Amino acid sequence: MEDAERASAGVGVRGGRRGQRGQRERAGRHRGTLVALSLGTVGLLIGGCASMPDRGEIRRVEASQGVDSQVRVFGVPPADKASPADIVDGFLEAMTSDDPQLATARKYLTEDAAKNWRPGSAVTVLSAGLDRVPVQGDKDPEEPRWKIYGKKLATVDERSAYQPETGGGRYEEHLQLVQVNKQWRIATPPSSLVLSESDFQRIYKPVNKYYFAGNTLVADPVYVRQRTDPDSRMDPTTQTVQSLLAGPSKWLGPVVSTAFPTGTELREGTKSLSYDGQNTLRVPLNGGAANVAQPQCQKMATQLLYTVRDLTTSKLDRVELLRPDGKSSLCWVTGSAAAAIANRPPTPEHQYYVDKDFKLVRMMLDASSEEQQQDKPEPAPGPLATAAGFKVGSAAVTYDEKRAAVVSDDGHGLYVVTLTTAGPMPQPLLTSKSAKLSAPSWDAQGDLWVADLDPQGQGLWRLPGGTGAPQKVDVAGLDGGRISKLKASSDGVRIALLVEKEGGRKNLYIGRVERPEGKGDASRVSVRELRPAAPQMAEVTAMSWAPRGRLLVVGRESGGVDQARYMLADGSMVAASLPGATGLSAIAASEDETKPVVAYSSEDGIGIVWLPPGAQWRTVAAGGRAPVYPG
Repeated sequence: MEDAERASAGVGVRGGRRGQRGQRERAGRHRGTLVALSLGTVGLLIGGCASMPDRGEIRRVEASQGVDSQVRVFGVPPADKASPADIVDGFLEAMTSDDPQLATARKYLTEDAAKNWRPGSAVTVLSAGLDRVPVQGDKDPEEPRWKIYGKKLATVDERSAYQPETGGGRYEEHLQLVQVNKQWRIATPPSSLVLSESDFQRIYKPVNKYYFAGNTLVADPVYVRQRTDPDSRMDPTTQTVQSLLAGPSKWLGPVVSTAFPTGTELREGTKSLSYDGQNTLRVPLNGGAANVAQPQCQKMATQLLYTVRDLTTSKLDRVELLRPDGKSSLCWVTGSAAAAIANRPPTPEHQYYVDKDFKLVRMMLDASSEEQQQDKPEPAPGPLATAAGFKVGSAAVTYDEKRAAVVSDDGHGLYVVTLTTAGPMPQPLLTSKSAKLSAPSWDAQGDLWVADLDPQGQGLWRLPGGTGAPQKVDVAGLDGGRISKLKASSDGVRIALLVEKEGGRKNLYIGRVERPEGKGDASRVSVRELRPAAPQMAEVTAMSWAPRGRLLVVGRESGGVDQARYMLADGSMVAASLPGATGLSAIAASEDETKPVVAYSSEDGIGIVWLPPGAQWRTVAAGGRAPVYPG
């Protein structure tokens, strides 16, 4: 039997909703069943070979909650003389299968529909399973229609970019059935692949593509299939490279560029890319890049190296670009050379926080210590160390650690001081009249950002170079919300904004920072296209940018408890969460993944806590608060 043969290969078979009285109960146990199947337990598959039911009922097509991402799930082809309800249910289940060409799902379609269906170009992600119901009022038994609907969580567009749904969108489409040789088939399949959130997470994986903003490499998160794509037949690595060559996501596109010339694609017929024994990835291109100069070619190779490096557990040391013959080399770049081209932020030497005496202090991580011990805190040098009576409320330090921006404890004044020479405290560069200023933030271009929480003059301000006159930044899409916290990304093209709406609820948004070209009016810098960065959370307390373009967010889901989770900048959630992260009201992460996460815990006067990679939280500064890394 075909299904039993699949069992011996270590794959799962998802039966249709036909005929099996225990099928509904087994659906809730997909994890246990399918994991057992992946271990080769043949006996559990026999029930999957049953025929489909001879009558249908109106019901929800449930999501496969908790299915292991390593288990391969396959649908069951339509049975002979299946009813319209059975065809609809079987098709919707087959859409969630790991069949590389979705061949089983196509068996539920008419010949023309199967030939023209291109579900791989877009995905609709639902928060739960689909509901389906026959269309009321459609009395034609010769051509029944079924409505499928659900609550839309997000979409994945033709460039593989994840777009969170705002405002609780509803998904709805109609499936028209016709008879072909006395068998019911679907003539109008969905315009995209429709998956529940759990099925989407099982079938797709998040990856970063990389593009340039000026001379800095920027992560652009997208999703590719865990296995072969049903349309292109490409493996995940090749899918990712193809997506990189196709260009940045629509959201990030206005502020980044690619080194690849227009028309550059993979050499025709390339379906798989692999590594050789020297940890080198060779990528054959078409003739679109045949005449590029070496500096441009090396930027192309750098984009590829950073894009592909996160996809493999083995170390990628080198990327080589090949001409269309697949043999001669265009150029190559090593990991160390790519790091210089990527212009990433330097590794921080210190961590900073405000101590119990309202002084800015810093701690140096002893990188030579296997136990990752922290040195004794010392006052931040410069005017802050000698300014008698000045109380620091919050601070930000430039990436080169030569300057600090501090907001006074009363929140009224923003000061920029040197950390290299002594001297008196300077005059404030910005003051808030009746409320207070947020904690400041630097970007890699040296610009300083801060929000004024004054109800009469609230807004986002930017100080060019940290010394120029404050410029109010237009933020599109705030809709009456007030910015309470912010954090500029190291690449300078994105900014995370914690926005307080009416009722006091705080939600996290990411905005795109658009800068004028040339030497025109620099005050035209604006923030555009705010999008939710943590839509799954009912409220967000704190956030920090984290390695590889992610966000580390402290907040809670509806009805849940506070937790710290990594989120992709596109608003999709990454599964990783920090253990024991309760009672945190501020958090800081470094671009360097070897550095610990630092946070402020207000519980029982704990103060500054520290989470090194692979370790547990521990207190490092009782009474401390407002932790920051450079940036």
